[in-house]
Amino acid sequence: MRQEDSSAPIIELSEVTRLFAGPPQVFALRGVDLRVERGDYLAIVGPSGSGKSTMLNILGLLDRPTTGNFLFEGVDVSELDDDGRTALRGQAIGFVFQSFHLLAARSVLANVMLAAAYAGVPRDEREDLARIALDRVGLGHRLNFSPATLSGGERQRVAIARAVCTSPRLLLADEPTGNLDRENSEAVISLFDELSADGLTIIMITHDESVAAAAKRRARISDGELLEIT
Repeated sequence: MRQEDSSAPIIELSEVTRLFAGPPQVFALRGVDLRVERGDYLAIVGPSGSGKSTMLNILGLLDRPTTGNFLFEGVDVSELDDDGRTALRGQAIGFVFQSFHLLAARSVLANVMLAAAYAGVPRDEREDLARIALDRVGLGHRLNFSPATLSGGERQRVAIARAVCTSPRLLLADEPTGNLDRENSEAVISLFDELSADGLTIIMITHDESVAAAAKRRARISDGELLEIT
């Protein structure tokens, strides 16, 4: 894998499109330009069907653009094979999803340790990283609990701990408050504020204008087109 450029933007999209073959053909993204600097906190706002999920999949190296250029830390990701994309994703990107995606049969600690395993962290270092991350989100006292016994807000904090335990350079959040009540939503957004203040680059996908308002920058996506909100 090519070495990333530490002076380059973490994300740089130029005229990116994503076409899904039909019938009928669907342009999920249309000529998207986006530049995200290190330490930025961007919210992308849009309704269902606007292209938000496709955008997240492209940014997270889970899908490839149909046309256009995508540089991740100065590296042209189109030049990476599937193994290279998987390695870059595991080392550089953390994910937080609306539905938590925690394994009910494993403890809170074991769920977070899995992220370290996928990132290739040596086995004897995984537990320490997981404990530090869970302390960071205020759940150091829930290590041996099953996720099924936690509230929705606690489960999302476990998911955030899992996403950040390997110190990713980019955090992608897909509707992170979508399954939470107002109080827990505010707690999660406050945690994102803390992570942003510590220098973590965050891109959050949401339909909720009030959630998006917490970000430093906002963009709106509609019918696959992305526009910055000034």
